[in-house]
Amino acid sequence: MKRRPITMLVFILVLVAVSIWINLSESIQITNPFNSTTLYARNVAIQLGLDLRGGLQALLEVPEGVAVTAEDLNTTKTILENRVNALGVSEVTMQVAPPRRIVAEFPGVNNPEQIVASVKQTGLLEFVDMGDTRLPDGTTILTDQGAPGTATPADDTTTPMEERVWPTVLTGTALQTVGVQPGTTGGYEIAFSLKPESSQIFADYTSKNVGKILAIVLDKKIISAPSINSPITEGSGVITGDYTAQSANEFAVQLRYGSLPVPIEIAESRTVGPTLGAESVRKSVLAGIIGLTVVVLFMLLHYRLPGLVADLALLTYALFSLALFKLIPVVLTLPGIAGFILSIGMAVDANILIFERMKEELRSGKNLRQAIDLGWQRAWPSIRDSNLSTLITCVILYIFGSSFGASMVKGFSVTLALGVLVSLFTAINVTRTYLHTLMDNITSIDHPKWFGL
Repeated sequence: MKRRPITMLVFILVLVAVSIWINLSESIQITNPFNSTTLYARNVAIQLGLDLRGGLQALLEVPEGVAVTAEDLNTTKTILENRVNALGVSEVTMQVAPPRRIVAEFPGVNNPEQIVASVKQTGLLEFVDMGDTRLPDGTTILTDQGAPGTATPADDTTTPMEERVWPTVLTGTALQTVGVQPGTTGGYEIAFSLKPESSQIFADYTSKNVGKILAIVLDKKIISAPSINSPITEGSGVITGDYTAQSANEFAVQLRYGSLPVPIEIAESRTVGPTLGAESVRKSVLAGIIGLTVVVLFMLLHYRLPGLVADLALLTYALFSLALFKLIPVVLTLPGIAGFILSIGMAVDANILIFERMKEELRSGKNLRQAIDLGWQRAWPSIRDSNLSTLITCVILYIFGSSFGASMVKGFSVTLALGVLVSLFTAINVTRTYLHTLMDNITSIDHPKWFGL
């Protein structure tokens, strides 16, 4: 056996070992053996889509009459994704559906009302100077939304409270980071930092207004009204109060992702139960096992020893594909699973082309090594062209799914495309290497039935 096949075989076996490790793990972690520090950590659990796991599906829409651009929609999508991810909802899928819609899917959601409320919040966030006036949380007020740093404390006591215009000191765009941390006296507090250009404004204001009320206002409603206990001159501070872990996290989410470029309405929403998804997974797995078994038996009975090699290469293909799905990660939907199963057929098709050409070379009198190399070389143009046409179709389907919010179409195209790419790798390298490994010391003339001749 030549050096190149040996080197490739070692490389493939290493990939197989790594793939098995990933496929059997829910999470992977690589540590430095010298100091035990974590070099790499990743959750690699299989992620199921809405149709398989259950959850919430919503159609979000910018109201008619509101001017909206493609950039506005994309920015809104990003902010909403950050907002719901911060609430602990993972694997969220949001797709822009021009000209004014966003299709959102929240797999595994247990509290749809909280998600809907978070999404509906348009989020104009303001830090408002209330002077000595403390109003209850939830109170609706009027603000001037003036230029940061130009407002002065309101002191017109003759104007009715509901008509007074309160000065805005800073808006939510001044915030750089927001997080939740344990409080010094128990409970939780919200730590924040400001952007450099806003730090001095905030320092000047807090230095002059110690003991005053600085209300945090979202969409003209007071969500918190803390007092200024001391000047905040370093551009960072904490908001204390009677916060639980959940309420502190929700408040931090409002601060961090409070501003949307356009208002959003829930045009339609529905809750998807997990029962149908579990049954779909069971049937899909059963169909995959049956299909794979039929393919393995066909290759073994028709191509004999090369068929056994093809079955080993097919198993290798499945290990590689599943590991890749978990690493990227790919959110598996029912159409996505169908795309993966279809790609198995593409992988077998490449082996069939190679073996048929190899049999032709054996019949013409070539030795086994020559037949393997010539069979692969002459089958490669057909394999390349057929897979390339499939990849082009996948790109078209992906663009269609992205443009029209059809996430199921995207899932099918992604898994099929990844499967095709992996099948190309196995056809080019794995099958050929396995063939050389098992057959270089066998003479086809002595055992013609082993090769289906």
